[in-house]
Amino acid sequence: MRTLWYFLFKLFLKTGLFFYTKKIKVSGKENIPKKGAVLFAVNHPNGLIDPLLVTTNISRVNHFLVRAAVFKKPLVKWFLGTLNLMPIYRIRDGASNLGKNKAIFEDCFNIFKNGKTLMIFPEGSHDSKRTVRTLSKGFTRIVFGAIEKYPEIKITIIPVGITYQNAAAYPSKVAINFGKPILANSFLHKDNLPVAAIKLKNEVSYQLKQLCVHLKNDDNYNTKLKHLNKAQIDFTEVQKINKFIEEDIFLIEKKPQKNNYKWLLLLIKINFFVPFLIWKVVSKKIDEFEFIDTFRFGINAITFPIFLLIQGHVIKLFFGNIVGISYLAISILLVLLYTKLAPTNTKNN
Repeated sequence: MRTLWYFLFKLFLKTGLFFYTKKIKVSGKENIPKKGAVLFAVNHPNGLIDPLLVTTNISRVNHFLVRAAVFKKPLVKWFLGTLNLMPIYRIRDGASNLGKNKAIFEDCFNIFKNGKTLMIFPEGSHDSKRTVRTLSKGFTRIVFGAIEKYPEIKITIIPVGITYQNAAAYPSKVAINFGKPILANSFLHKDNLPVAAIKLKNEVSYQLKQLCVHLKNDDNYNTKLKHLNKAQIDFTEVQKINKFIEEDIFLIEKKPQKNNYKWLLLLIKINFFVPFLIWKVVSKKIDEFEFIDTFRFGINAITFPIFLLIQGHVIKLFFGNIVGISYLAISILLVLLYTKLAPTNTKNN
């Protein structure tokens, strides 16, 4: 039943993301082993929507390590647990909580022992900067710990790079690139675990810098990013943009693409007045830029279908089945047209 629930919820999310994203470019899926223990090591530019995008584009049942702060409320903790999400505690969660990671690590070891997959964000936190940050050693402790406890298992690490055209914009446009398989066992040297961990971190970091747009976080970062934004480049063309950055190619400034479909958005707002009102209220309480996309998608994925079904049912009662079904079809088509046709420009900085 739990597996069935997982796939049903995954289908719900995938459908929601189809209506929310202008385009999702996916490459490298052939690198994912069809069976056996796999760790997906993913960069983290955009809150909780990052794991949703990756998970809905892989076929295997996945388990997740996410920051413990999300699990504070018992009901939320239970719900996330049904979807294979597990908390990972950091020093900022309180030194007294770090001991709880031991049990979580044991769960991870068993996940690998049973030939399943685990997703982790080795940067340790989300950040919208277009740079791959220093990776934490937590994921190396997990894979090496699992191999030491169960020497017979083989663990494959798949680095995954996520790049957004504009992290907080709707419609969203994103690239997901799966990297080359890394056999964690080949890096493990029991005589010198610290060196082994550094080598593995460096290999994963190297791949991540090829799999997503990576701007070195130095004194020139803001200047270079502003130049790329003003050129209105397509950040989801990752390899092309990284080449521009590496060769310091000068790009001609372009005007943002004009949105000729605002009238469509106006019709959608009128039709879905209540969901938009709910989002308007909630959006004022979001204090982290990286969570705008997450909350907007989450609220819309829940409120839009509920409101649409209620309103469609009311219309059906007054005007009959044909009018009710026609209303539902036209409402869905409006959202789909705007999402797929409206431009997603770069940030204005």
